[in-house]
Amino acid sequence: MKEEVKINITEKESQRQLRFIEHLRDYYTEKSEELQRPLTCHIATFGCQMNARDSEKILGTLEQIGFKEVDTEEADFVIYNTCTVRENANLKVYGRLGHLSQLKKKNPHMLIALCGCMMQEDAVVDKIKKSYRFVDIIFGTHNIFKLAELIQARLDSKDMIIDIWKDATEIVEDLPSERKYKFKAGVNIMFGCNNFCTYCIVPYVRGRERSRNPEDIIKEIKDLVADGVVEIMLLGQNVNSYGKNLEEPMTFAGLLREIEKIDGLERVRFMTSHPKDLSDDLIDAMKDSKKICTHLHLPVQSGSSRILKIMNRHYTKEQYLNLVDRIKNAIPNISLTTDIIVGFPGETEEDFLETLDVIRKVRYESAFTFVYSKRTGTPAANMEEQVDDEVVKDRFNRLLKEVKIISSELTGRETGTVQKVLVEGINEQDSELVTGRLSNNLLVHFKGSTELIGRIVNVKLVECKGFYYIGEMVEAQ
Repeated sequence: MKEEVKINITEKESQRQLRFIEHLRDYYTEKSEELQRPLTCHIATFGCQMNARDSEKILGTLEQIGFKEVDTEEADFVIYNTCTVRENANLKVYGRLGHLSQLKKKNPHMLIALCGCMMQEDAVVDKIKKSYRFVDIIFGTHNIFKLAELIQARLDSKDMIIDIWKDATEIVEDLPSERKYKFKAGVNIMFGCNNFCTYCIVPYVRGRERSRNPEDIIKEIKDLVADGVVEIMLLGQNVNSYGKNLEEPMTFAGLLREIEKIDGLERVRFMTSHPKDLSDDLIDAMKDSKKICTHLHLPVQSGSSRILKIMNRHYTKEQYLNLVDRIKNAIPNISLTTDIIVGFPGETEEDFLETLDVIRKVRYESAFTFVYSKRTGTPAANMEEQVDDEVVKDRFNRLLKEVKIISSELTGRETGTVQKVLVEGINEQDSELVTGRLSNNLLVHFKGSTELIGRIVNVKLVECKGFYYIGEMVEAQ
C-alpha cells in the first residue's frame, strides 16, 4: 500500500483496531472492483472451543474488512488458527502448509496467516521463518484483536509480519465477531491458566489467568440475547477460578447468579471445570438455577492419587469422588462427562485399576479418553518410566470398553419422558428430521422443519439408539 495509515496510539485499543478495519475496507473494496469479484477468506480451526470462539472473532474482523467466507482454501485470505496440545497437531499444520504454497502460486493476491497456540512456541516460529517463507502473518493467542493492524502492516511492508506476545494483561472488548450459530454462542469469561499440570502446554501458550469484568460479560450476553441467542457456553481454561484477579473479586458462582437474571436467556453451559476449584457455592448455584444445563464436564485424568500428584492436579481420588457425591446429591439428574489419560509416565497396572474403579463409581455419561503422548516443553516429557506402547494400547482398550458399557446403560434412562430440546439444524442423514440437544447434552432426532431451528421445543424421547434418541415433538404441557 502506498499510503501509510496513521493511528493515534493513545486511543482506546478497540477504536484503534476499528480504524484499521475501516481503512482496509476501503482498500479491499477497490481491490474487489479491480478484480471484478468478491474477495474470499477461509479459516481452518484446530483444537478447543476457545479456539473456535477466537475464530468467530477473526471472521468478524475479516467480514468487516470486506472478505466473504468460503469453505475452501482456494481463497484470497487463509488463516490457520492452530492448536498445540499434542505434537501431531503441529505436524498436521506443516503438512497443510505445503498445499497452501501451491495455491498461493496460482493466486498472487493471496495472504496466509497463522495464529493460535502453536505460534507461541519459539521453535515453531523459527521453522516457519526458515521453511515456509510464503506465510505472510504470524501471531499468537494474546493479540488476536490486532488482526486488522497486522494485515495493514503486511500490505505496507511486503515482508512476513511476526507479532508474538509472551503474555498479556489487557482484554480488548467491543470488536467484531461472526457467530457460527444464530441461536447459541460461546462467551469468554477468562483467558489463560495458572494450574501447570505436568502434561499440559496450555499455561505456556495461553498465559496466566485473566478474568473479564462481569459488567462486560453481562453486556455481551444481553446483546447476544437481543440478537436471538437462547443458549450460551461460558468459556475458560478453568472457569471455576473465575474472578480471582479482578479489582473487586467475584466468584464463578456469583457470576452465574447474575447471568441467571438475564431475561430471554434460556440455557447456560460452561467449560472447563477443574475439580480442585469446584466449590459448594457453585454446586448450590447449579442446583438452584432454572437455566444452567444438567451437564458438567469434570476432567479426572487419572483415578490414582499417586499419578494425580505427579500430574500436579491438586486433588486425590478420594477428594474427587467426594466432590462427585456432593454434586449428585444436590443435582440427582446431572450428566457427568470427563477426560482420562492412559499411560502417563510411571502408571502401573494398579494405578490403571484405580482409574477403572473411578469410572465404575462415578458412572460417566461419556468420556474423552486419550493415550498419553509426550508434549515437548512440559515436565512430563522428560519423566522416566514412559509406559510401553503395547501396555498402553491394552489399557486404553479396556478403559474404552468400560466407558461404553456404562454409557450405554445410562443413555436410555430418559426413554419415554418429555424433555426440552434446543433444535440445532436439519439432520444430515435424513432431511425430514431435525437434530436438537437436551439439557444433558445428548442429541435427539425427530420430525420437523427448518422453522424449528433455534427454538426450544418439547420432545418425547421414544427410543434410545445408544448415544442419541429418536423422539416425537409434542405440544407444550
